[in-house]
Amino acid sequence: MSVETGGELGSESAGGGLGAGESLGAGESLGVADIHEILRLLPHRYPFLLVDRVINIRGDERGVGIKHITINEPQFTGHFPENPIMPGVLMIEGMAQTACVLALRVTAPRQQRRSIFFMTIDKAKFRKPAVPGDTLEYHVHKITRRRNMWWYRAEAKVGDTLIAEAEVGAAMVAEA
Repeated sequence: MSVETGGELGSESAGGGLGAGESLGAGESLGVADIHEILRLLPHRYPFLLVDRVINIRGDERGVGIKHITINEPQFTGHFPENPIMPGVLMIEGMAQTACVLALRVTAPRQQRRSIFFMTIDKAKFRKPAVPGDTLEYHVHKITRRRNMWWYRAEAKVGDTLIAEAEVGAAMVAEA
C-alpha cells in the first residue's frame, strides 16, 4: 500500500491540531474522518478504497475504520461467486488504510509531497468470514512510532465478533 499526500491539506485534516468533534480535557470527545477527509488524505479510489469513515480518532493513538461490505464490489465476482467472502488481504489493506488516516491527520502539512508505504504485516490471523451486508470495523491502536515510522495493532470486527487481526507497520517518506 502506498499513500501520497501533499501540503495542500487543511490544518484540520493533517495539521497536528484537533479534527472535527475533537477536544481535550475531562469532557473529551473523539474525532471523525468522513469520506471527504479520507479522499483528501489517501490516494486510493474505488475499488481499492477500503474504508468509508474513521471514528473514535484520538490523534495517531487509535481509531476505528468503518467499511460497509456490499455485493456489488468487484472482488465478489471471483471470491467466491456462489459464496461471496471478503478476501482477507483486503481486510488487512483496510486496517492499513485506517492506520494511515490516523498518521496523516497528525503529521503537519508540508510543501513537499509525502508517501506512506507498507513495511510489515505481522501476526495476521483470519478467524471468521466477512460477507456482503456486514459492516467491518477496523480497530487500530498504535504500538509505537519512531520518527517517520508507525506500527499498529489492528482487529477487524463485525459487531463484537473478531474476524481478523494483524500488526501493520508503515513508513512516511518525502518524495524527491
